[in-house]
Amino acid sequence: MTEETLTETLPPIRHWPALDLTGTDFDPVLRELMEEGPVTRIQLPNGEGWAWLVTRYDDVRMVTNDPRFSREAVMAKPVTRLAPHFIPDPGAVGFLDPPDHTRLRRSVAAAFTAKGVERVREKARAMLDELVDELLQDGPPADLTATILSPFPIAVICEIMGVPAADRHAMHSWTQLILSSSNGKEVSEKAKREMAAYFSDLIGLRENSTGEDVTSLLGAAVGRGEVTLEEAVGLAGLLQIGGEAVTNNSGQMFYLLLTRPGLVERLRAEPEIRPRAIDELLRYIPHRNAVGLSRIALEDVEVRGHRIRAGDPVYVSYLAANRDPDVFPDPERIDFSRSPNPHVSFGFGPHYCPGGQLARLEQELLVDTLLDRIPGLRLSVPPERVPFRKGALIRGPEALPVTW
Repeated sequence: MTEETLTETLPPIRHWPALDLTGTDFDPVLRELMEEGPVTRIQLPNGEGWAWLVTRYDDVRMVTNDPRFSREAVMAKPVTRLAPHFIPDPGAVGFLDPPDHTRLRRSVAAAFTAKGVERVREKARAMLDELVDELLQDGPPADLTATILSPFPIAVICEIMGVPAADRHAMHSWTQLILSSSNGKEVSEKAKREMAAYFSDLIGLRENSTGEDVTSLLGAAVGRGEVTLEEAVGLAGLLQIGGEAVTNNSGQMFYLLLTRPGLVERLRAEPEIRPRAIDELLRYIPHRNAVGLSRIALEDVEVRGHRIRAGDPVYVSYLAANRDPDVFPDPERIDFSRSPNPHVSFGFGPHYCPGGQLARLEQELLVDTLLDRIPGLRLSVPPERVPFRKGALIRGPEALPVTW
């Protein structure tokens, strides 16, 4: 595109309130922004100023994979944001650019490869069967979130991390306080400090470890001088917290399945389509509120005819990219035969979610186990009475009342 055809007319700034959305409803503000154009400008409830928003699939992949857009530069800038408090630790992996980001991710990569994830499959299946045994023993009705969808991902991420079973409850409590925006900054910061102190001790004890879990890998990397203890602690905290996102994703997934019985019947009748169906559900469910972390343009970049200037903050929406009709025909339809399905639910580029394969494993186990072991599983209240989390960055049901 030539210099002359670049538009210098800035799109209007749209205020994007933090809506408490229920069910799997798509954010109406995001839908309007997508319709306004591929590149728009937004102002979120907290932080300062405005930011660009990119919503088309190809542009989202370009921005997230282009070194001209920096996560590290966000640290020094009070960007408009959804979260009321912004407390990244210096050196936190989410705010690093390559090569530091690559170095830090490499230290734990082995735990999250297909082989590393397979290492915990049988243990995860056994833990899930135990939880379902208890659920069936106690009988209906039950809260699927409290009995299965919350304790299962906690147990699995603690297993991958190398956190002893006795400390799972403490991890869960800290995570909830860090992820909620309704407790205030001090409460979140205290929980972050306590989790960091815990991981500092655990990683410090494992400096010469040959274990395959994350804290052992981090301890060994610290011992070899490849990462600092501070970096290792920050990464451990991020992975631990990210592990609980499966609770909300699975909650939305099962809410969707249980409010559309035809989908469940098909998954029971054709178990071979389940892996593909899970991809389609991951594409469809709106797993977060608004947008996540921004990037800063390090130089002037042209996106779809708009000049994004050096220093401008830019957000991408993976939710919007997953509904791009040019990539996903009839995007509002849940189509279990959709192929290919190159959704970006786990992100894209260097900051692609390291736990993507682990989350897939957990969701496959949950779908198989719950559909096969509890044939009559259904909601015990009308869909509109299922309570959804308020003031949360990650969307999901607070409780999922079921019977069978």
